[in-house]
Amino acid sequence: MAQSKSNIVLTGMPAVGKSTIGVLLAKRLGLAFVDTDISLQTSEGKSLQELIQTYGLEQFCDLEAGHILALDIQASVIATGGSVVYRKAAMRHLHRSGVVVYLDIDLASLEKRLRDIDARGVVYAPGQNLADLYAERLPLYRSTADITVQAFGLTPDQLVSLVIDALSEYQ
Repeated sequence: MAQSKSNIVLTGMPAVGKSTIGVLLAKRLGLAFVDTDISLQTSEGKSLQELIQTYGLEQFCDLEAGHILALDIQASVIATGGSVVYRKAAMRHLHRSGVVVYLDIDLASLEKRLRDIDARGVVYAPGQNLADLYAERLPLYRSTADITVQAFGLTPDQLVSLVIDALSEYQ
């Protein structure tokens, strides 16, 4: 990978497996791993759900974007929060140093994986259900990705192999 694009940035819906895949991918490629949700929680001293409740949806997204904009890392796999696509500046920053890989999942698979949306600290509007959120975010993920990898029906190891294959073809 070129030095200017030495990061691999994973985006996608909550529960698609960004963190799980990210750790495995980092191990396979000998890269560092950063989970922006965990990093944000650690720096703010609150869970994602507490941050969303404290700041509201828009301010939370601004806080998340500010955290992303402060990242200055290389040679890393970055698992982003699902709502990172709501802020163009954050996505531009991630693109500058990395290849953005969208882990795509179908709604039926997502519904099986994401049982308690509130406990996960997911950014969604009052009255919005998972299908609405999926429909809202899908075009954002697709339009901001360099690579899209189908993430459903695969084991984590199979998905990691697919991501590596897609990255080698992207080069």
